[in-house]
Amino acid sequence: MSGAWAQTVPPAPGGAIGLGNRGWSATDTDHATSPSELEFSARAGLASDYIYRGTTLSDHGPAAGAAFETRWGPLYAGTTVATVKLPTQPAAEFTFAAGMRPKIASIDFDLGVTYFAYPGEKLPGETDGINYWETVIRGDRRIGEQIRVAAGYAFSPNVSNTGAWSQYVAAGLGFDMPARLLPQDLTVSFTAAAGYSWFGNQASQLGGFPLPAYLNWQAGVTFTHKAFNLDLRYYDTNLSKENCFVFTGDPNARPGGRVNLVTNPDGLISNWCSATFVAKAWFAFN
Repeated sequence: MSGAWAQTVPPAPGGAIGLGNRGWSATDTDHATSPSELEFSARAGLASDYIYRGTTLSDHGPAAGAAFETRWGPLYAGTTVATVKLPTQPAAEFTFAAGMRPKIASIDFDLGVTYFAYPGEKLPGETDGINYWETVIRGDRRIGEQIRVAAGYAFSPNVSNTGAWSQYVAAGLGFDMPARLLPQDLTVSFTAAAGYSWFGNQASQLGGFPLPAYLNWQAGVTFTHKAFNLDLRYYDTNLSKENCFVFTGDPNARPGGRVNLVTNPDGLISNWCSATFVAKAWFAFN
């Protein structure tokens, strides 16, 4: 979920519990309440695939991205840029986020709003592009030295400018390897999460039917050595190949699937929502 946390001091594992955030956003990193002074962080890296809530945004090809964030106490604002391969053929994906991260009792919260922009779309379609915004609430809690849990909720009134509202809930678990078992300056985190998305009806020019609801899940391990991070992760969803086409509009979809006269009259199928293994490497600086 767009669902980012800055690193704690001393450095926390790079393997924060991802609840379905865009690209290299700070929301997928650990965070702590910042002191009342201006702070900055940046990250940049490469991935073998750009997966968002279980579906690829890069046609199962490699992607690059970068992020920058500034914080003042619990307040933050940030932006990211990532390469994408989408049906509307935008030049890139940009996100602009702002919000606050208060700590209440033993829970670190993130309450924010993110705007997703796709400049340079060559095929903006009947809705004139896919830009949209989403609001998010997330909570993280540490249990002991090694266990972390997280949960979140996101809402958009007009996801991908389709006319349909979207809601998303997710939860995850993380385990940090004890430092005494690892070489100096190395941290290793195992994390897993699952989420559920459901939607309202699209605009009439897009058929007027709701987008297919679905589950997504992921699990993997993150290695962090000083500023360098490497994440190895498995992603999957329960979307059928036919509903994957309905959800993504994959321009490379092929015939051969089950026909649905309302949502998929040509029986087109897509692998944009299928099981995927992703390797992602990035540098993070505070």
